[in-house]
Formats: sequence, structure tokens, C-alpha cells
Amino acid sequence: MRIPTLPTPWGITVVRLMAGLIIFVAALEKFAGGGFDGFTKVTTGLALPMPQLWGVFIPLLELIGGALVLVGLGARWVAVLFVIEYLVTTFALKTPRQPPFGGWDSMRIDLMLLAASVMLVLVGPGAFALERVLFRSRGRQGSTASSGGLALEG
Repeated sequence: MRIPTLPTPWGITVVRLMAGLIIFVAALEKFAGGGFDGFTKVTTGLALPMPQLWGVFIPLLELIGGALVLVGLGARWVAVLFVIEYLVTTFALKTPRQPPFGGWDSMRIDLMLLAASVMLVLVGPGAFALERVLFRSRGRQGSTASSGGLALEG
């Protein structure tokens, strides 16, 4: 029995939707867990430089960026920021620490989100993305339309 496969952009869509949902919910948890003040305390405890900046920027990035990734609008651009975030959280913050905040159990979700973000940067948001609908309605279909993304240049 042969199982039919969907085109690659639909597989990309599934990964994008799950990553966007996970990131968006992580932001909601940050807001429910003390908001900007609470997360600023976390960044201060991690000895990050400029903890007040990251205490506001990261929850906003995850809330707004997670929503944009989820709907597929500007997902490649937002994913660049998530690549940076997950490189830092995985290798600078979690690798040198012991569980529960560090170690493999803590890093594995960051590694998966890093992989998903790299995929979005490289191939675009997939088949079911809001930007495809918006740009198709304007008649803009470029060479990256088959992968569901926009060129990062220009």
C-alpha cells in the first residue's frame, strides 16, 4: 500500500504552525508569570547584560513574533531573530547550567525551535501562510513562491 505524500510546502507549514504556537504560548506564560518585571528578574538572575532590555524584548518578540510565525506573515524575517534567541538560550545559557534550567532536558525544546527557525529562514513559511495570500492577491509571485516564502534580500 502506497501512502500519498503532500508537497513539501505542506510539511513546512506543519512545522511553522507548531513552532509559532509553542513560541506564542511561551510568551503568554511569561506574561502570566509576572510580566515584564518577572521576566526582567529572570534575565537579571541569569546575569545577562542589559537585563531590563531583554526582560521586555524577549516576551514581546515571542508574543508578536510567535503570532507572526503562526499566521505566516513575515515569518522568515522574524525567524532570523528567533535563530539568534535560540542560539543564545541553548548554547550560552542552558549548556553550562545544570537542570532544571540547564542540561539536555531543558535544551531540547530550544534545539527544536532553533531547527524550525533555521528552516523558516532557509525555505520560507510553507503552503498555508498569510503572506502567500496577501502577495498572491497583489500579483507578486517570485521565484520563491513554490516554497511559500519571500526572498530575504532587498
